[in-house]
Amino acid sequence: MSPIMEIEIYADVVCPWCYIGKRRLDEALAQYEGEVTVRYRPFQLDPSPVPEPRPTVEAMAAKFGGPERARQMFDHVTQVAAGAGLRLDFDRALIANTFDAHRLVSYATDHGRAAEMVEALYQAHFVQGVDIGSREALATLAGEIGLDAGDARRFLESDERVADITAQLATARDLGISSVPTFVLAGKYAVSGAQETQTLLAALAEVEQRESAAH
Repeated sequence: MSPIMEIEIYADVVCPWCYIGKRRLDEALAQYEGEVTVRYRPFQLDPSPVPEPRPTVEAMAAKFGGPERARQMFDHVTQVAAGAGLRLDFDRALIANTFDAHRLVSYATDHGRAAEMVEALYQAHFVQGVDIGSREALATLAGEIGLDAGDARRFLESDERVADITAQLATARDLGISSVPTFVLAGKYAVSGAQETQTLLAALAEVEQRESAAH
């Protein structure tokens, strides 16, 4: 019997390619016959503070050389996402510092709801135009997936998991992870980027084979 494979997903919840990568991994896992555990690891594309939520379109236009260039990028990733069955609405998306969102995923993990929490965060950011840098909005999202919104709010207002998430972000840097999504299989095989479902399935099979041979 093959050992249970751990899959660590290094991702940021404001990263469209991470959302696409998660959906493709979900599809691969639905076809994969081995046993896995999935762990969500934090990564921040931009750790800068965000004093006021601003439209992502506006922020990216400033960063990537104008509205037209930003629009091309958005159109491309929107098309790729649609192919994976996802809708992205960049006109509603707001830039946010995601540190507290990563803390909330950690909180949800303790309650067995990590996958639902991550999915809810992507939906909130890319479809609903929710400011996921807001603790109030985050607590509301926690409530929507069946967690206690009041307890989630208390957690977010405390300093619980601040040191832990800071340490995990440092670990990602130490591992040399500079782009996301990055999937680490069985603690030692890294697959970078929002790979196609079949590519992920092949990687899972190969790692399973290698790990079985090693045991």
